[in-house]
Amino acid sequence: MSATITIYCKNNSQYKEIPVGSSLLEIYQSFGSPLDYPPMNALVNNKVEGLNYRCWQPKDMEFMDYTNQSGMRTYVRSLCHIFSKAVNDILPTATLNLEHPISKGYYCVIHNGKSIDEETIGKIKRRMQTIIDEDIPFHHKSVRTSDAAILFRERGMEDKARLIETAGMAYTSYYELDGYINFFYGCLTPSSGYIHLFDIVPYFDGVLLRVPQRNNPAELEPVIKQDQMFGAYKEHLTLQRTLNLSNVGDLNKAVADGFTSEIVMVSEAMQEKQIAKIAEQIANRYDEGVRIVLISGPSSSGKTTFSKRLEIQLITHLFHPVSISLDDYFLNRVDTPRDEKGDYDFESLYALDLPYFNSDMQKLLSGEEIDLPTYSFTTGTRIYKGKKLKLKKNSLLIIEGIHALNPELTAHIESKYKYRVYVSALTSISLDNHNWIPTTDNRLLRRIIRDYRFRGYSAKDTISRWASVRKGEDKWIFPYQEEADAMFNSAMLYELAALRRYAEPILSEVKEYDKENAEAYRLMRFLKYFTPITDQALPGTSLLREFLGGGSFHY
Repeated sequence: MSATITIYCKNNSQYKEIPVGSSLLEIYQSFGSPLDYPPMNALVNNKVEGLNYRCWQPKDMEFMDYTNQSGMRTYVRSLCHIFSKAVNDILPTATLNLEHPISKGYYCVIHNGKSIDEETIGKIKRRMQTIIDEDIPFHHKSVRTSDAAILFRERGMEDKARLIETAGMAYTSYYELDGYINFFYGCLTPSSGYIHLFDIVPYFDGVLLRVPQRNNPAELEPVIKQDQMFGAYKEHLTLQRTLNLSNVGDLNKAVADGFTSEIVMVSEAMQEKQIAKIAEQIANRYDEGVRIVLISGPSSSGKTTFSKRLEIQLITHLFHPVSISLDDYFLNRVDTPRDEKGDYDFESLYALDLPYFNSDMQKLLSGEEIDLPTYSFTTGTRIYKGKKLKLKKNSLLIIEGIHALNPELTAHIESKYKYRVYVSALTSISLDNHNWIPTTDNRLLRRIIRDYRFRGYSAKDTISRWASVRKGEDKWIFPYQEEADAMFNSAMLYELAALRRYAEPILSEVKEYDKENAEAYRLMRFLKYFTPITDQALPGTSLLREFLGGGSFHY
């Protein structure tokens, strides 16, 4: 009788005796294929593994399909491998850059010495579909990093060779698909046939790789208009290329060569230039009636520091900026709406006292004085501390909060009075030409560090709340981002290298038996590609100080 091991499947809460050395895919089938959609990967003892992973000891596991974020990451990575192979097959001398997420898809540029027309796009799509129909295996291989670098350089993949060399790992894994190799820092599906739906369409000077909706995988994500966001990305990509820092391998080499201070100074100067430009636009529209600056953005985007730095720039234009936090207009906790689970929904627009807020704004714009409220998070009630507010002749109201761009918030205030700014960390630097860095990872790392250092929350606490935070952003923030008059990119070239030293010890506190370990482990693995730098070169006004501490502003 062959030896067996005990496997616990969380999807159906069952135990089974499984032959030693079985793959995750074989184990999934032995449990009766418990998911509604094909599995993409599995959490094995709360660590993501590919379906070809083999078990030699007892394990707990939970299988993930593409309705789960981790499963969708595996789907997209596998699709990108197919896409890059198809481009290589159709245009062997071309270079493909998978640059960043945009418009519910992924913006890609094919460099071939000329514009890519729709006929060429059609050829690439047909080649991709053929690869999918043939259901070709993705072969996972692990070799010494020095050997992997030679393989990549032989194929013109200098970006990948530089990344793995500067990351300092002894061994490197890569995937081979019908003779074509590529590197990804996460697992792929067992074969190309797992990819059931995709599209490629022209987008600006490149193409948009479209993917299925997580909540409805039978349909593609709709293409939404994000012209301003695209412009913000392109501005930072242009800066990177001016500095010859196209990806993380370049950044690591520059740090090793002693250019950290220069990179920090240029990044900070770029942001100050953006803030000064926004302040000038506001000043130019003052004569047209602008009196309120509305600042919104998702969690950990740096809204607070941006607001403070914008105030300084506005003062140089001889304005008197006055800040108001939307948090101070929360309803008393007992009156706060609840979500579908019965919990208080503080992410909702209707957690704010909208009539009271609009009444105060109208009074201020009419020249009246108001009693400025303060919300006590301890008691869950609105209190008054005797703070009076009346606008001067040269005053500008700076209103910061996640709902600031929602038209319903200021529906009773004429548009001529309002200037709207959207703030987000639009991470433009990539690991290599085919591995972008999700903006949500950038923000999550910021929040993990800030919550731990200043709010008493562990990484486990922050990670456990993140899905709810993201859900609120999708509903209440992202739909209004393109309505902004200006978009500010708060991400910096050097940022993740500076965050690594702070994030790693915090993330390492998450235990293996915690379900949050999968995300903590993924983030630690990702951070290892960055050569760490100290924050000594960061100025006191750096936006990153909001999360690391040691800054000039009081929060």
